[in-house]
Amino acid sequence: MALITFTSDFGDRDYYVPAVKAKMLSINPQLSIIDITHHVDNFDVAHAAFTLKSVYKEFPKGTIHLVAMNGTSNITDGFIGVKHEEHIFIGPNNGILSLLFDSEPGIIVQFADIHLKESTFPTKDILAPIAAKVASGAAIHDFGGPLQQIRKMLPRHVKANKKQIIGHVVRVDNYGNLITNIEKGIFDKLNPGKFTIQFGRENIQDLQHAYDLVEPGDCFAFFNSLGLLEIGINHGHGAELLGLRYDSPIFIHFETEETEIG
Repeated sequence: MALITFTSDFGDRDYYVPAVKAKMLSINPQLSIIDITHHVDNFDVAHAAFTLKSVYKEFPKGTIHLVAMNGTSNITDGFIGVKHEEHIFIGPNNGILSLLFDSEPGIIVQFADIHLKESTFPTKDILAPIAAKVASGAAIHDFGGPLQQIRKMLPRHVKANKKQIIGHVVRVDNYGNLITNIEKGIFDKLNPGKFTIQFGRENIQDLQHAYDLVEPGDCFAFFNSLGLLEIGINHGHGAELLGLRYDSPIFIHFETEETEIG
């Protein structure tokens, strides 16, 4: 029996999360349901996608990932199931699932009308029963037909050349640290040995390996466990103190022989 993970912006002060879990457990009381988070900022699709994308591969292959974000939005084009890298994702077709993958998913299923109903709570009334049945052994193909392409949202892409990398903040975490979309692999490939990381009015010429290798109040930068450049202030809220937020630009300038001569 497959695990089910559950990601939403429902919070934990209302009945929404337990109602969804109760619906799934009423179909199969033996299900294992793991909360990813229910504290996604309200309607923040980018936050939800970043969180789930960061952890879903850590779960066993075959895990079902239930995603509840903006399911009643007017941009939602029905509900879908997606299979990608042996994981199954169930959620609204509003673009959020496209942010989880760097390549096209292998299988996309549009859930058929027979499995849909008019509801102000589609996560409970539509998606939860399908997730529970798939986790219990059904195939997503049992609930609809193939869909050529899911609705897409375009993420921010890194721009890189021999002189610089331009990235953006993709998440401000609970500590105020700024996680960027600049990957270690790109940095390592282009880095000639000397570089300057520029963010806001600050500049850093070296990388650390942990948060506390600089003095309290000083800026740090390192590549985190996701392989992404992370910036912050030791014992301080980096986003507030640096005046940065989601989508703020981050620059890495490389000191090549050409720039030194120039």
